[in-house]
Amino acid sequence: MSGKVRVDCFAVSVDGFGAGPDQSLDHPLGVGGEGLHRWFFPTRTCRENFGQTGGEEGIDDDFGRRGMAGLGAWILGRNMFGPIRGDWPDDTWKGWWGENPPYHVPVLVLTHHARAPLVMEGGTVFHFETEGIEAALERARALADGKDIRIGGGAETIRQYLRAGLIDEMHVAVSPVILGRGEPLWQGLDLPALGYEIVSSTAGEKATHLRVGRSGGPTDMTMKAL
Repeated sequence: MSGKVRVDCFAVSVDGFGAGPDQSLDHPLGVGGEGLHRWFFPTRTCRENFGQTGGEEGIDDDFGRRGMAGLGAWILGRNMFGPIRGDWPDDTWKGWWGENPPYHVPVLVLTHHARAPLVMEGGTVFHFETEGIEAALERARALADGKDIRIGGGAETIRQYLRAGLIDEMHVAVSPVILGRGEPLWQGLDLPALGYEIVSSTAGEKATHLRVGRSGGPTDMTMKAL
């Protein structure tokens, strides 16, 4: 049995941007983009994922922990992996996270340019998928061994999977930040027409957590109990 296809802990600004403008080596989340994740960085879950101790507990941490549970594979857009554009000049770039990325499972990176798999510490293996989102999902299912698959972003990658109706459930953390420019998450999407609706809204310590599910899916009370 295949697991769910999920988006979790995807932070957006109040004006709907999932990253700031002008992503670069100095600004991996775009200018101002780090502010979107102020709800998650201090949590116990985030610190544990990077081998640290301590951290804040509460509603924000609960959503962060739930987002990391039960995963067998991830899918990322190329921008999430790094700032390099075009063909890979070499194999030097290994992602933003150092030798031990926080994934610990196979990760499919969407790209138009082939590259050999990249084995990292802690169980993360980056596979570079050149055949599009559906091929990436099929490959992720094979690697996930029945566990859930998390679509990690960026915004354009999530929009593609939503338009194709391939996402089962989605958690969006709305941060109290206004960016003005950047990568829009909702642009061009008619979620009701695509069969999605808001199934719960929960105020956390530093963000408002929205759960998006298929219309006619789990009720608000069911989602709160998960």
